[in-house]
Amino acid sequence: MAEMKGKVWRFEDNVDTDQIIPAERLVSANLTHLNDFIFEKVRPGIAQEIKKGDILVAGKNFGCGSSREHAPLSLIQAGFSCIVAESFARIFYRNSMNIGLLLIECKTDAKEEDVIAVDTESGKVKNLSTGKEFNFPKHPPFITQLIECGGLVNVIKEGKL
Repeated sequence: MAEMKGKVWRFEDNVDTDQIIPAERLVSANLTHLNDFIFEKVRPGIAQEIKKGDILVAGKNFGCGSSREHAPLSLIQAGFSCIVAESFARIFYRNSMNIGLLLIECKTDAKEEDVIAVDTESGKVKNLSTGKEFNFPKHPPFITQLIECGGLVNVIKEGKL
């Protein structure tokens, strides 16, 4: 992983997994189109506007609520390169790492439609719209490996565990 740049989609504190992907959308065995329904109750139409490489920025406790992996999976399918938040709910954090969604714990000044760059090697988020930089703790090597391989199952398949 190196640097990712993307347009910001901004959310505040306590975004729960039912806001990310409503529970009633999880009744099918076909999970390939979860991204069609992300945030449909809190931001209707957003799913069609997100572009591959965009970055979701949030406040505290992102991903609180139920423990299903559908929420981080839907964010990957939508095209988000990573999620930057002040803090994450513990089970959401673990589920995200297990399926290869990069989470960055960092408070920023990023607003909707700003463009930010996330550099995992230097541990910096730079708001290219304001010029401000923010530091975050780098992931330990095992977490970096999980993300680079696309999740825990791929790490095991590749014999890297």
